[in-house]
Amino acid sequence: MAQSLLQFRHLAIRLLWVTFASSLIPLSGCGLPPKADAEAQPQPAQVDNRPAAVDVAIARTAPLQPDLEYTGTTQPYRQVSLRSRVEGQLIDLAVNVGDRVTQGQVLGRLDDNVLAAAVVAAEAEVAARESEVAQARTEVSNAQTQVEEARLRLQQAQSDLSRLEQLFREGAIPEQQVENARTTVGTAQQALRSAQSQVRTRQQAVAAIQRRVASQRAIVAREQERQSYSLLTAPVTGFVLERVTEPGNLAQPGSEILKLGDFSQVKVAVQVSELELGTIRPGQSVQVKLDAFPDQTFAGRVTRVSPAANPTSRLIPVEVAMPNPNGKVGSGLLARVNFTQQAVKRVVVPETALKTHEERQAGARSQSAAKPLASASATPARGQNRQESGSKTGTIFVVTGSGKQTAAAARSVTLGNCRDGQVEILAGLQPGDRFIVRSSKALEDGAPIRLSVLSEGASPRS
Repeated sequence: MAQSLLQFRHLAIRLLWVTFASSLIPLSGCGLPPKADAEAQPQPAQVDNRPAAVDVAIARTAPLQPDLEYTGTTQPYRQVSLRSRVEGQLIDLAVNVGDRVTQGQVLGRLDDNVLAAAVVAAEAEVAARESEVAQARTEVSNAQTQVEEARLRLQQAQSDLSRLEQLFREGAIPEQQVENARTTVGTAQQALRSAQSQVRTRQQAVAAIQRRVASQRAIVAREQERQSYSLLTAPVTGFVLERVTEPGNLAQPGSEILKLGDFSQVKVAVQVSELELGTIRPGQSVQVKLDAFPDQTFAGRVTRVSPAANPTSRLIPVEVAMPNPNGKVGSGLLARVNFTQQAVKRVVVPETALKTHEERQAGARSQSAAKPLASASATPARGQNRQESGSKTGTIFVVTGSGKQTAAAARSVTLGNCRDGQVEILAGLQPGDRFIVRSSKALEDGAPIRLSVLSEGASPRS
């Protein structure tokens, strides 16, 4: 029993040594570092000899400043309400909504019986006044006859007085007869003056009656005009927008019957920001696009700029008119008004495609795969405008060759204005030239390149 116990102890000691030895082998085997430590050692740098991958774009002309665009709603150039001018029952209405009407066309009719009776009464009064004129003229004629008779009596009395005065001087007759003759002459003169006064009075009466006749004729014309109001005629050429009332209703003076719209032109009212007011003026040409006609662009002009802005929103109402020869543009359509700027279109490129000569000579090169060819200092800050009088030069890389012969060529360009990350090219780059926007590494003149899949007009394998 004791011998068995001793053998068991020897066996346990051996197992302990074997376990301890096996745990030490990975730490010191062959004097090599562990695998994890070997992978952590720095690897020698590898040189990338592949051509630089570049993003290429095609040069195009464009205005540097985008056009101003605002939305509005189309309205008829003129909207007219056809209203009743007299009282009467609406008997007939010959048009409906959407019907085309021409100026002067009869659209409806009111009951005119009362108006016709007023015309007849006024005409009868004119006839009565004209009869008074005829009677007054007859009295004038009679008065003129009496004047002639009085003139003849006066002439006879004067002749008798001359004969008697001659006889008195000869002593053939007494003086009393001469005095009687003189009295007769004076009486005849007074009768003549009285007859002439009667003629003038009768003539004045004729003139007064004639004025009353003219006044009555004006009343007749007025009543006839009022009677013509019973016919409702179109004041403009256009379309019926709304039929406000129906036949059978009683119309009062001023009651609205129809709403008409003149669509020979269409106007659009838009609200413009006060910041853009300086670029908009009456008579300015604009372009109008309608969602109802997405494939067409309409030419218009600014007809009115309000002098008063909304004190809350600081928006200024601006009215734009455009021709509508076919009448196909109606009211209530959504319109997008583009206030075209009179700017010269030049080649415009992104700032990222440029590098100034100063940077090139200094040897500033980008090492990032997505870093632009030029830093922000190559051109003015985004959103700023550089005047052409202070133009500076820069370098842009264009693409030459094709296939495996594709290379980058440095080209000097003259820079113009800069706005919102875009720069005008005044000289050195023509529309249609291919230029490099971004590069995976620094470029040199004549360096080989390969076009990325993002390049304009390039296939995925370029």
